[in-house]
Amino acid sequence: MKSAVETLEPTRAKLTVEVPFEELKSSLDKAYQEIAKQVNIPGFRRGKVPPPVIDRQVGRGAVLDQAINEALPDLYIAALQENELVPLAQPEIDITKLEDGTVLEFTAEVTVRPTIELPSYDNVSASVDDVEVTDADVEEQVQALRERFATLSEVERPAAEGDFVSIDLAASKDGEAVEGGQLEDYSYQVGKGDMLPGIDEVLVGMSAGEEKSFTTQLLGGDMEGQDVEVLVTVGSVKEQELPELDEEFAQTASEFDTMDELTEDVRTRLGRGKRLEQAAAARDAVLEQLIEATEIPLPDEVVSAELASRRQEIEQQLGWAGMDLQTYLDNEKQTVDEFEADLDKRVRDMLAAQFILDEIAKKEEIDVEQEELSQHLMQRAQQSGQDPNEFIQHMLQHNHVPEMVAEVVRGKALAQIVESATVTDASGNVVELKNLRPDGSIGEPEDDGEPEVGEATEDTAADEATESSSS
Repeated sequence: MKSAVETLEPTRAKLTVEVPFEELKSSLDKAYQEIAKQVNIPGFRRGKVPPPVIDRQVGRGAVLDQAINEALPDLYIAALQENELVPLAQPEIDITKLEDGTVLEFTAEVTVRPTIELPSYDNVSASVDDVEVTDADVEEQVQALRERFATLSEVERPAAEGDFVSIDLAASKDGEAVEGGQLEDYSYQVGKGDMLPGIDEVLVGMSAGEEKSFTTQLLGGDMEGQDVEVLVTVGSVKEQELPELDEEFAQTASEFDTMDELTEDVRTRLGRGKRLEQAAAARDAVLEQLIEATEIPLPDEVVSAELASRRQEIEQQLGWAGMDLQTYLDNEKQTVDEFEADLDKRVRDMLAAQFILDEIAKKEEIDVEQEELSQHLMQRAQQSGQDPNEFIQHMLQHNHVPEMVAEVVRGKALAQIVESATVTDASGNVVELKNLRPDGSIGEPEDDGEPEVGEATEDTAADEATESSSS
């Protein structure tokens, strides 16, 4: 087999493949065998009809068609490999010459991965925000912990902000009950602000057994966004009693004996979390610099397909939340044009990141160990809330394992670049990334037993930077 490639565009190639007929022998033999099983010719048992008889009775053309259709996928793949092309879409294949017994020639036009010239990535510089844990951050976390151990006591007084009330709701429109607009014995904290607009103002001052009507808009359903009348009935009012911040609370809520120890632990954990956020920001900043420094022609076909997939995914997620796209944009104070521009940029950056990291992985000869792939699959299963065994079976059945391998490789490539980068915070301090552990603590340089930043964040890097969708 001989093949030649013609570059039509930076992301479009045309393969011309010439195949001597002797290389089609196995496909021709298989075609004769398959046709022999299907035809019923007097004097011959089914499956035992000789090729010359099939040629006379069925036609040589039918045999050639079946043989060529069977052989084309492997021939096309071999031509891609011979010319080191990576396809990004299905090809357009045309048979340009067929001389029975002599030669088969075909062309294949296909969208391919662009050839890119990598910038230097040995010592990228980037800047990130300082890691800062304020007293307010610590107080917020301690207060949240305190609320987890709070008790509720029923009170005989009107509800105030912060109280928990048991309520019934009934929505109506023009005197008719709204389907799905009823709710019974629902516990709600007054002032939380995550229910119907205006309900907090109505509940303040209401007592157990009291009912009021108010006009609001539903957040979901067929009448989403329309004005409706809602009757709210208060069943009970309960006051939240928070525990004292003393040694007893520290020992109940944690493994520590004193509030000082508990507070210091909270501060340490917040610091580690912010350090991980800083590492993620460093990773994004390094990757963004590589994208900006690299000229990458992106195939319109692939960009359009990814944009359509992202839109569908977003609309599906909003649907699960009982919200349409316009309502979401209104809440975010974003126009449709702004949303589309932001989505387009994210998709283009994601594709550019894939191409760059794949090229770096190829240059650095980065591969994937079975244990690394297994860990990645387990993490993806946890992120999606699926049973790990079911998730892995789905990946195998739908041939998504190569995508998972690519995600791990890209993550390792990005981690390698980030570790060699010079990253400083806003105060000018060098940010420690190489020995950052998964819990946000800093390990010793000689501690080979703990994963470094690449191992700690490479799965997240692959997910966020390349975001390959699987179905």
